[in-house]
Amino acid sequence: MSFRVGIVGLPNVGKSTIFKAITKKQVQAENYPFCTIEPNIGTVAVPDKRVGMLADISKSKKSIYTTIEFVDIAGLVKDAHKGKGLGNKFLSHIREVDAIVEVLRDFKEKDIFHTQETVDMERDRSIIDFELMVADIQLIEKVSLKVEKEAKAGEKEALQKFEVLQKIKDSLEKEEMIKDINLKAEEKELIKEFNFLTDKPIIYLKNIGLEKECNEDVLSINAKIEEEVAEMSQKEATEYLNTFKINESGLNKLIRASYSALNLISFFTSGEKETRAWTLEKGSFAPSAAGKIHTDFEKNFVMAEVINYKDFIDFKGWPGGKEMGKVKEKGKDYVVQDGDVIFFKTGKK
Repeated sequence: MSFRVGIVGLPNVGKSTIFKAITKKQVQAENYPFCTIEPNIGTVAVPDKRVGMLADISKSKKSIYTTIEFVDIAGLVKDAHKGKGLGNKFLSHIREVDAIVEVLRDFKEKDIFHTQETVDMERDRSIIDFELMVADIQLIEKVSLKVEKEAKAGEKEALQKFEVLQKIKDSLEKEEMIKDINLKAEEKELIKEFNFLTDKPIIYLKNIGLEKECNEDVLSINAKIEEEVAEMSQKEATEYLNTFKINESGLNKLIRASYSALNLISFFTSGEKETRAWTLEKGSFAPSAAGKIHTDFEKNFVMAEVINYKDFIDFKGWPGGKEMGKVKEKGKDYVVQDGDVIFFKTGKK
């Protein structure tokens, strides 16, 4: 399973430099506004040491990692909704992403132009959040005409949908994001089709300067360092990051934050053919996990053999795990845990 993360921010905050560093994809990252117009898209494998360890035990022919897509969006400016800069029409590019990363500039560099003239992270955050909210209001105004017409024609669901749209519009106009509105599950389902921007998880990422140390309690990276690390081997990168007292690459930090924001976990399948990581929403039941592999697996789910990856490694795979009683048979009501290694059993109904 691949999931998508959209990268947004004001011009010249380092979005494209960060994108280039984490995806190792060559894109324009020049020092002038609106360098990025069409979105750049890069796919990277999600680093997970457990995949290699499990593959060694199973003597797998292939190791397959989960992937994540990053989408680099053109820079927003204050009053983009009024047509300033490039406007915000290109925000449609991130309606399909699963989460949004807002890059906030927290470094001073006289040679790099700032559209607001001064560096103020909280001000910049407010500008971007406001533009996302206005974009959602504009979408509501657009779709409400059709929904209202259907409601007046007597369609019950359309009436419910129209009422929810007006409810969230009122909140947005008070500068409250949709994700922060206390909506019922059925209300969320009614508006799901619209992919509202402020209904998505938002990760705030500080791009800090060389004069600052990375705070491990805050998601912050130095785009320039990450750009240099992207060209190094794993060993060289680790040694280089250590000189700056950075324990983890920006990519790993961003992926962890994305998993947390999206409430995701990883489970594994492992055998001679391949060892593979799969991404699943936390709290999902075993049949849903089976469905990630193939829709028929979910439909025809019978049971799952489950072992924690540590036990799989310690007891040398499936045979040793079964001998030591570490492999458990689980039914449809089993909630999959992060690190589970699973073999699904299916049958025609």
